[in-house]
Amino acid sequence: MLQSRDEYYMKAALGEAKKAYEKQEVPVGAVIVCNDMIIARAHNLTETLNDPTAHAEMQAITAATNWLGGKYLTDCTIYVTVEPCAMCAAALGWAQAPILIYGATDEKKGFTIFSGPFLHPKTKVVSGILEEECRELMKQFFKSRR
Repeated sequence: MLQSRDEYYMKAALGEAKKAYEKQEVPVGAVIVCNDMIIARAHNLTETLNDPTAHAEMQAITAATNWLGGKYLTDCTIYVTVEPCAMCAAALGWAQAPILIYGATDEKKGFTIFSGPFLHPKTKVVSGILEEECRELMKQFFKSRR
């Protein structure tokens, strides 16, 4: 079966989420793609860095903007295994990310449960890419912590 481009990049984000899982971090991974090339890979580091803002998306934004040499991600696509929280969605909005693709919905903390324009008005959002794999990794993590 031919794998879609979105599935290919989401698998890379899942690889990052698995790194977080191995570090006892909430398993969220992100990659940022520009011109069909991954320019940033990241996963949650909130426990490792003792920093509540060290979410995968925030780490990836910093890496990507450093790589690009500017604060805007106008030619990039962001892949995240789980729906971004309001903080990360707002950061993606400030970075003017045109496309956000995520796997699993976050019914408790995802940005879509809040009202307000977090993302840039022109940002296209796609959800559900490898949703089951993304959701299952989160379930496994929280089950192991109980």
